[in-house]
Amino acid sequence: MATGAMHLSSGGNTPGPPAASSLADAQPVPYWLDDPAKPRARPALVGDEQCDLLVVGGGYSGLWTALLAKERDPGRDVVLIEAKEAGWAASGRNGGFCAASLTHGFANGLARWPGELPKLEALGHRNLDAIESAVARYGIDCAYERTGEIDLATEPYQVAEVRESSEKAAGLGIELTFLDRDAVRAEVDSPTFLAGVWDRTGVAMLNPARLAWGLKRACLELGVRLYEHTPATELAPHGAGMGVRTPYGRVRARQVALGTNAFPSLVRRVRPYVVPVYDYALMTEPLGDEQLASIGWRNRQGLSDSANHFHYFRLTADNRILWGGYDVIYHYGGRIAEDYNQRPETYLKLAGHFFRCFPQLEGVRFTHTWGGVIDTCSRFSPFFGTAHRGRVAYAVGYTGLGVGATRFGADVMLDLLSGERTERTETDMVRTKPLPFPPEPVRWAGIGITQWSLARADAGGGRRNLWLRAMDRIGLGFDA
Repeated sequence: MATGAMHLSSGGNTPGPPAASSLADAQPVPYWLDDPAKPRARPALVGDEQCDLLVVGGGYSGLWTALLAKERDPGRDVVLIEAKEAGWAASGRNGGFCAASLTHGFANGLARWPGELPKLEALGHRNLDAIESAVARYGIDCAYERTGEIDLATEPYQVAEVRESSEKAAGLGIELTFLDRDAVRAEVDSPTFLAGVWDRTGVAMLNPARLAWGLKRACLELGVRLYEHTPATELAPHGAGMGVRTPYGRVRARQVALGTNAFPSLVRRVRPYVVPVYDYALMTEPLGDEQLASIGWRNRQGLSDSANHFHYFRLTADNRILWGGYDVIYHYGGRIAEDYNQRPETYLKLAGHFFRCFPQLEGVRFTHTWGGVIDTCSRFSPFFGTAHRGRVAYAVGYTGLGVGATRFGADVMLDLLSGERTERTETDMVRTKPLPFPPEPVRWAGIGITQWSLARADAGGGRRNLWLRAMDRIGLGFDA
């Protein structure tokens, strides 16, 4: 057990032959990255470089940081290095839900920062507006649609939960529209949908890889020197600044911003705060007009259900359905490996769930299967900090909701490096950190007990056992 993967297999019917046959032709590659528009990789860094700001990581965190740094000060000399290619990891593998929420949803924000949640919601909506403006300003072709998201009740006990969520939000001046069974099925027709809460303006759908590639292009146009296939192997003080070694050279920088997220931080004391977990997704073939008519979905919202082990799903620009989530896979010691990006047993389970949700789509085939690693922290939302006497900043722990929040995190890192006190840096969310995860093997055991307990809660009307209630009290959990 101590050398394997930890995952959940909770109840439900065993997937039958239709689920298996639907996967027969699926390619084991991320749909978003299987795109002829993918840009050519930039050359690796060879020799020595000097700059004002070095950004480590070419996902959303790093790309937004480099872009915003140049927007704030066009004269700032910025270098970005990426271990593989921009957008190849979480930024090109996610579901394409770009949320305003900085707190991993309203409920988590209310539980952790009730006093400042209205401020955090306002900051989040301004951040999403800024992303929308940047997409237009830089001409980023990423199929951006601000259609919102419906959080679905698929079990009777969840109906009261989603209704209560909308009522609490209204009390804080936040609009979340409650939909009863008839109203939610008028939006998207599934026999499993019992109710929902529609956040009409707080979530956009987009093509995540094309967003990353568009940000890469924008960075280059503003003068960022961007090197790919250039992993950072060592971070250490160098004179009045910092030095970062790479396989073929090094970079000396006055300041460094780390956007490595799920991968081991160059600041070692940050590592206990994050565990990497794997998430998986399927993509269908494009739906025809009759198939689309059978499910409705005219308003093209993103969808997710309310279980601990939940599904997320949305329509693409060419009317495919992305269907992901449910299983959460943790590998002992926090190992990350290319082999973990595919998991057929999870795909079979997800396919069975898909046809249970949409029986009217029987016969639809899946074209792509893929997985990716998520930077999970115990409060399920990002945390921030500095190291090396303020010369290094980091933002990490987005827990699967980083498509939008990474831009906010980039702003925070730049604020921290400048020493500015801003509306962002004065929030408790930015000033505090989550509880760290315990070392192995306690971490492995704790995650296993938590996973088992979450599955029991899903199967038992949402009732949280003593273990989950204890985790709630101390603020240490494991979000599915």
